[in-house]
Amino acid sequence: MSKPYPKEFRENGVWVARNRDPDVTLEQIAADFGVHPITLSK
Repeated sequence: MSKPYPKEFRENGVWVARNRDPDVTLEQIAADFGVHPITLSK
C-alpha cells in the first residue's frame, strides 16, 4: 500500500481543482500534480 499524500499537498490539489477555470479539466490538474484524475474527483 502506498503512503498517503501529505496534508498540504492534498489540500492544495483539492483547492486548485475546486477553483479551476471552466476550460481546465481535472485531467490537466492531475497531470500537473502527478496524480491520477480519480484522486482529485474523490
